[in-house]
Amino acid sequence: MFRSLKFLLIWAILPDMTTSLEFKHHSTKDLERFLRDISKKYPSITHLYSIGTSVTGINLWVLAIGKYPKEHTVGIPDVKYIGNIHGDEVVGREILLHLIQHLVVMYGNDATITRLINNTRIHIMPSMNPDGYEITQREKRDCKFSNGRYNKEKIDLNRNFPDVFEHNTSPIQPETKAVMDWILNENFVLSISLHGGAVVASYPYDNKQKATQSPSYSKCPDDDVFVYLAKNYSYSHASMFSGDECVMTPNFPDGITNGANWYHLAGGMQDFNYILGQCFELTVELSCCKNPPATYLKEFWDENQESLINFLKLVHLGIKGQVLDLNGAPIANATIEVEGRKNIIPFRTNKWGEYYRLLLPGTYTLNVTVPGFGSNTTELQVFNNVENFSASVFNFHFNVNVTDEPLFKNGIQLQYGTASGLQQDTMLLISIVISSALIY
Repeated sequence: MFRSLKFLLIWAILPDMTTSLEFKHHSTKDLERFLRDISKKYPSITHLYSIGTSVTGINLWVLAIGKYPKEHTVGIPDVKYIGNIHGDEVVGREILLHLIQHLVVMYGNDATITRLINNTRIHIMPSMNPDGYEITQREKRDCKFSNGRYNKEKIDLNRNFPDVFEHNTSPIQPETKAVMDWILNENFVLSISLHGGAVVASYPYDNKQKATQSPSYSKCPDDDVFVYLAKNYSYSHASMFSGDECVMTPNFPDGITNGANWYHLAGGMQDFNYILGQCFELTVELSCCKNPPATYLKEFWDENQESLINFLKLVHLGIKGQVLDLNGAPIANATIEVEGRKNIIPFRTNKWGEYYRLLLPGTYTLNVTVPGFGSNTTELQVFNNVENFSASVFNFHFNVNVTDEPLFKNGIQLQYGTASGLQQDTMLLISIVISSALIY
C-alpha cells in the first residue's frame, strides 16, 4: 500500500516524464529511437554506445548512466544489466527500458537514485540478441518456445561462451564475441542477465566442475555472496521469494537456485563473467511466460522495480581500493586473493591499480601479490557500507617503483608483456577449452 502511495505521489509530481514510455513490445527501431532520445535529453548523466553488431548488423546498444558516464572513474564501480540474450524472452528487454527511464527521471528528484547514479556507473543493454527478437516477433506468440531463442545462425548465445569445465565446440558468434570483449575490457563488478520461462534468481556455477559429477549443486568459492545477492533480489521482488510461481518449474526455496542444481549447462555467460571477468553475475528469470502479451508488462515492471534498484546498490558491498608503489603510482596486475576462496583465476588489479571484491560483513585475510616484488597479507574487518554507496576502502602500498626501468623489465613487463594478467589467463584458458577461432 505504502509503495503504491509513493508511486502515485511521484506520478503526480512528474506526470509528463513518467508516462512517456509505453508498456508495449518495442521494435528494434523503437528501442534505438528511445535510447537516442534519452541520451539527448540527459547528456550529463548518460552515454550511448555500441559494443558491436549482431549477425545481421544490428547494433548491440548500451546506455551508460552515471555522474561520469563516458569512462571508468577510479573508486566508482561498474555494474551491468543485459536483457534478451534469448530473443524470445522479451520481458527483460522491456523492463530495462523502463528502468532507464526511471533512473534518469528520478535523478535529482529522488535521494536514493541520485546517490546511486553519482556513485555507480550503470551499463544497460536491453537486447543482446536483436536478430532473435525480430524472428520471435514474426512468429505466432508462444509462452514456451520460439526459434527466436537463437541468433540468426541458430546458435544459443547462452551456450556459446568459453567454458573452463567443458570443451565448447560451438563457434563463437559476433554477439558473444562483442560481449566477451566488453566484459574483459571494462571493469564490471556486478551483473544481471534477464531471462524468462521461470521466476527465480540463479547463481554460479551453471556447469558441473567435473565431467563425472552428477547434476547437483556446483558450489563456487563465493557461494555465500551469491546466495546473499540472489536472496536480495528475490525478497525485494513482489513474489519471487515464494518459489512456486510457475507450474512447469520446480519449487525454488527462497526463490533462488544454484544454476547446476536446477540443470547444468556449458558455455553460459554467467560462469564466464565470474571466472574470466571477475564480475559476479546472476541469471534472473522474470516470467513463467517467455513472450507474454504487452498487457502484462506493467505488472512485471512493478514486481521487479525495487529488486533491480536494490541490486544496483549491492555493487558497493565488500571492499575496494588500489595497489600503489612507493610514489603512489598504480600497480596493475597485482593479484588479490581472499584466504579460503580459491578462485580459478585470481582477481587482479586493473590498469589504475584498482580492485573490487564483493564480500559479506566479517573478518577476512587478504593476500595482495605484486609478481616479482612480494606479497602483503592483511587481516581486514569488512562492514556493510552499502547504504553509504561505497565499499570499505583498503589501499596497499609496495616498496617498489614501477617507473624504475630495471625493476619494470624484470618484474612486470617481462612477465605480462603488453596484455594484462587477466587477459593472459583468459587467453590461456580460452585456448584450452575451445579450439574454434574467437572471431566467427
